[in-house]
Amino acid sequence: MPWLKMDSQRQEVSQFKARLWWALLLIVLVFVGLISRLIYLQVIQHEHYVTQSDNNRQQLQALAPTRGLIYDTNGVLLAGNRASHSLTLVPERLIKGHKGIDSMLTELAEVVTIDQDDIKRFKRRLNQPRRPFSPVTLRFQLNPTEIAQITVNQHRLPGVRIVPELVRYYPMDDGFVHALGYVGRINDRELAKLDSVNYSATHHVGKLGVERFYENELHGTVGHQTVETNARGRVLQVLERFEPVPGKDITLFLNAQLQQAAVKLLEGKRGAIVAIDPSTGGVLAMASAPTYGANQFVTGISNANYQALRNSDDLPLFNRALRGRYPPASTVKPVIALAGMDTGLVPRNYSLWDPGYYQLTEGGRFYRDWKEGGHGRVDMHKSIVESVDTYYYAIAHLMGNDPMTKYLAKFGFGQVTIADQPEATKAVLPTKQWKRINRNASWFPGDSLNLGIGQGFLSATPTQIASMTMVLANKGQWHQVRMIKAINGQAVTKVSDIGRNDPKQPIDIKLKRNSDWDGVHNAMIDVMHGAKGTGRRSGANSSYKMAGKTGTAQVLGIKQDSTYDADKIAERFRDHGLYIGWAPVNNPKIAIAVIIENGGGGSSAAAPLARKLFDLYVLEPKPEVKSEDNVGGS
Repeated sequence: MPWLKMDSQRQEVSQFKARLWWALLLIVLVFVGLISRLIYLQVIQHEHYVTQSDNNRQQLQALAPTRGLIYDTNGVLLAGNRASHSLTLVPERLIKGHKGIDSMLTELAEVVTIDQDDIKRFKRRLNQPRRPFSPVTLRFQLNPTEIAQITVNQHRLPGVRIVPELVRYYPMDDGFVHALGYVGRINDRELAKLDSVNYSATHHVGKLGVERFYENELHGTVGHQTVETNARGRVLQVLERFEPVPGKDITLFLNAQLQQAAVKLLEGKRGAIVAIDPSTGGVLAMASAPTYGANQFVTGISNANYQALRNSDDLPLFNRALRGRYPPASTVKPVIALAGMDTGLVPRNYSLWDPGYYQLTEGGRFYRDWKEGGHGRVDMHKSIVESVDTYYYAIAHLMGNDPMTKYLAKFGFGQVTIADQPEATKAVLPTKQWKRINRNASWFPGDSLNLGIGQGFLSATPTQIASMTMVLANKGQWHQVRMIKAINGQAVTKVSDIGRNDPKQPIDIKLKRNSDWDGVHNAMIDVMHGAKGTGRRSGANSSYKMAGKTGTAQVLGIKQDSTYDADKIAERFRDHGLYIGWAPVNNPKIAIAVIIENGGGGSSAAAPLARKLFDLYVLEPKPEVKSEDNVGGS
């Protein structure tokens, strides 16, 4: 029927129109959504995505400052910087996740040598706070062949960079590390304390000695630059640059020629030599033996080499000059003599008959002198010249603990005497209170006798003993003992000149009678030049006068009825040899302390070394010290 057919057609048209409208509405909604999203992205979020886009092509890079140089007193370079190339990775340019980093490390290992220690250190650095897109060092000091291999394979190593930098270098590495210290890679503990911004491009920091104490002055201030990069992270151009401020150059009192001579004299020995300028307190030499090279620590010493140093019986890592604790032995006798006279407890004309021993009570223990049979009649002058122990047993018994420790403290014992060596130790000045606290015992008269000859509980570092020698030479005048002479050419008289707190220092020593200084000085001159002086062989045939005092520190206790025989004692238990002195006598230019471990008597083991250094510094011209050329440019 026709009408049914027309009705069916109208329904189909109606359904089609309905579907068309729905489709049109869907299209309109889609377009509205697209337009809304476009407006949101292009208008509302415009600034955000412009910034993200710029970050994709621009990077802010930190620029490490050049570390300041260190010179000796005559301008000889002691610590400089040299060019090096490091292999680094930019994690953001790698595939995200550890799998991507590990894959890249595997690929790199096929190109250059990378060991497990390198990978461990790299992953530690990767977890440290850093700026986005900043490189993380994998290996230091690439050689030219490795640089070429990485460059050839650069196309398949996205995120891998070769970064040129200046690293610390010590041109006279042998024997200077215990005076200068060294720089090494920043570890996690140091990173937590350092300024994260100022050290954002720095991989190394001062670890010991001068390098550590003057880190703030030597480091400088970080710079930065904004660079444009391509999709692979390669720098296309520098858009903006703010130059870093280099560290300040430091000049030390250290005399490179004297230091080299001291190191050579200590070859094959264990011990230390410290020399000070009595007119300034400046340290002219500070040698500890055996020693080691600092350059191997700058970019990371191998585990095998470090363990060899650490496990050595001779302890090359141990700074004997600053941390070695030795009985000062007879080198303190001039101080003990001054203490007795100045307190009035010992008459200036006091003398005794020395039979070769001293007894506190009749029939009691024998405190023996080094010379069997004794020295006969002994006064103060002879007691120093011939180093008579019996005399000091007697006056120590008269004084007791308090006067002796009081005067020893005035000369720097029991305290750090050097201002800018952070590793220095106080050693031990044994007071009655110290013994109660540390030994849970009272102070006995026998303890005083041992203290009177520089033995027993008393210990001192070579630096403390050299400081005492300086004050003796100066007749009581103290100067701040320090390494620093100038910063950027400006003289430094105390560490407070650069904003540091001056360490507590003893005040100048004023004796009741100035002639007591002369008496002690005359005796110390005769030690070196007198007919019976213990150091006369070392003082012989000198064109100038020197003053000195030898010492022999007992290491192994000897029983009452036994005698000391070095040939029957293991080398490690033999006596230490010590010497203190200064020259010339009337206008002291150098004061020296020498300690030779297990070397025997101070007159044979230590004094001859001091004489050679006296001659070098007082007599001989000072030629330019040879070091490697073209090292250390700012």
